[in-house]
Amino acid sequence: MSMQKGNIGVTTENIFPVIKKFLYSENEIFLRELVSNAVDATQKLKTLSSIGEFKGELGDLTVRVSLDKETITVSDRGIGLTAEEIDKYINQIAFSGANDFLEKYKNDANAIIGHFGLGFYSAFMVAKKVEIITRSYKEGAQAVKWSCDGSPEFTIEETEKADRGTDIVLYIDDDCKEFLEEARLSSLLKKYCSFLPVLVAFGKKKEWKDGKQVETAEDNVINDTNPLWTRKPSELKDEDYKEFYSKLYPMADEPLFWIHLNVDYPFHLTGVLYFPKVKSNIELNKNKIQLYCNQVYVTDSVEGIVPDFLTLLHGVLDSPDIPLNVSRSYLQSDSNVKKISTYITKKVSDRLQGIFKNDRKQFEEKWADLKIFIHYGMLTQEDFYDRAKDFALFTDTDGKCYTFDEYKTLIKENQTDKDGNLIYLYANHKEEQYSYIEAAKNKGYNVLLMDGQLDIAVVGMLEQKLEKARFTRVDSDTIDRLVVKEEKQQSTLSANEQDALSTLFKSQLPQMEKAEFNVQAEALGAQTAPVMITQSEYMRRMKEMANIQAGMSFYGEMPDMYNLVLNADHKLIKEVLAGEEGACATRVESIQKEMDAVNKQRNDLKDQQKGKKDEEIPTADKDEVERLDKKWNELKGQKEQLWKEYAADNKVIRQLIDLALLQNGMLKGEALNNFVKRSIDLIG
Repeated sequence: MSMQKGNIGVTTENIFPVIKKFLYSENEIFLRELVSNAVDATQKLKTLSSIGEFKGELGDLTVRVSLDKETITVSDRGIGLTAEEIDKYINQIAFSGANDFLEKYKNDANAIIGHFGLGFYSAFMVAKKVEIITRSYKEGAQAVKWSCDGSPEFTIEETEKADRGTDIVLYIDDDCKEFLEEARLSSLLKKYCSFLPVLVAFGKKKEWKDGKQVETAEDNVINDTNPLWTRKPSELKDEDYKEFYSKLYPMADEPLFWIHLNVDYPFHLTGVLYFPKVKSNIELNKNKIQLYCNQVYVTDSVEGIVPDFLTLLHGVLDSPDIPLNVSRSYLQSDSNVKKISTYITKKVSDRLQGIFKNDRKQFEEKWADLKIFIHYGMLTQEDFYDRAKDFALFTDTDGKCYTFDEYKTLIKENQTDKDGNLIYLYANHKEEQYSYIEAAKNKGYNVLLMDGQLDIAVVGMLEQKLEKARFTRVDSDTIDRLVVKEEKQQSTLSANEQDALSTLFKSQLPQMEKAEFNVQAEALGAQTAPVMITQSEYMRRMKEMANIQAGMSFYGEMPDMYNLVLNADHKLIKEVLAGEEGACATRVESIQKEMDAVNKQRNDLKDQQKGKKDEEIPTADKDEVERLDKKWNELKGQKEQLWKEYAADNKVIRQLIDLALLQNGMLKGEALNNFVKRSIDLIG
């Protein structure tokens, strides 16, 4: 045949700039497409040979990728193409029209390849010219050469080629020279072609000789044609699974355990999923599952195939039944995807349940690594919660583990409040909350350790799921009010004594950014600490949720609200109060008498105005009430000033405050330095 010229059968004026424009961000996939096509051609020849339609010698079927100064070549010894087949499969691309095409796919780069079978044409994302040199396996076939320079025009002519198969030669464009770097090409082959079912070689292996690397005669095979997930579990040992994991994730810790998947009906799915040692940050561990389609790498973004919480797993899934476009980068949703997702969830929960039942000791040892994964599943997927509630664990501050039911039985007798609620006490920092934990233990209570990244969300979930259950952090209130078994004991202090103590201590609190204190005195028993700091469970929990949940930032901006609780039964508090009375009683009593007199006048006037409309009250009477209010506030300020002056000279008050702050890790900077100096003075 003489040289044939023609135009590629597209109605779009120029397809190649379109391909470049829309696919440039993912231009590296050209290599996967071309190598996959070469593997397909090789597999087809093996099939024809097995059924007797090809009677020649198969010989070496290695797909070879080679690199030159300006070109990349992908070669195979597969079925090859005739001139007629090139015309049918390469020269005809069915497009409906340029405008429709551009409008329909302007936001979906991968759909261009996917909908129109453009696997081969992805070569033009990186090449200014592409040649196909091919010879069909058919007896007597003439080798042909097809050439195109990135316009719709092509040439096809007879050529010489000694062997069957296809060479695709890419003349790399100036703006894609990175692909002519050996390291870049090698990394792409490793990413996309590591487990293709036909041997793929990239040049020759190298070895060090006389201080430099030299090529050997041995092919540099880059893939494992029989990867672990394609083999039977009965043939494999633990070491095989661990070795495969280290190949996939060279820098990762050894996995906790794994699940080998092998399903033929109602869909095809193979793979191995590993439970990694998940660190505290969930996001960093996502997208570590590699998806394959018949051993061809597709993506590591598996949302939609596996539930969100299972994206924390690592490993490989391979299924020809997941519908993919030819670019193999975007998944399309269908019923098989849903079935696969449900199946994987069940297999994971069955595996966890099995380990828990058969080797609880091992399960408990790995709980610290497993819990973020299990908690994530329970929070995000209802059916997983239903499965996991039987093997999810609580861990207490002594390191003992309990199932939900076991723990309920453990605390039911001692931690049920007067309303029949079961109070789950917890700490999120064993060292910082040590004294609160010890106080609870001395009371006979058990305290859970909930220090995980998702534990605050888990607490909220469990309060909804568990019947009559309330979770309370161990430092959220005084010990007698954590589990309220009877009505609150009334304080024996008078209103004036309460005011005095509140003002004395509040006036000596150091200024702390975004922190507010409410001071209150309670009868807590002579053996309880003189001063404690507690934090409202509700407000603290809202602020913590604001850090992990969108839409709650309002709480995150609010100041931290603390209670400074004074134990009115403790001798030091009694001494402070007695000292105040000795120093301030005469002047305070005088001021208080004036306040009482002003208050009586004010109340008498208000009584006279009861039932009257605002316009019926004389202006003089309104002004008098306002004057009395102002006078009362001035007197109150005078009384508080006396207390503040006394407190300023009382080292014990400031020392007690600082001890409480120190116990909670809140004493810092200048305040801490002053505390140390004062401690030395007091000891001296």
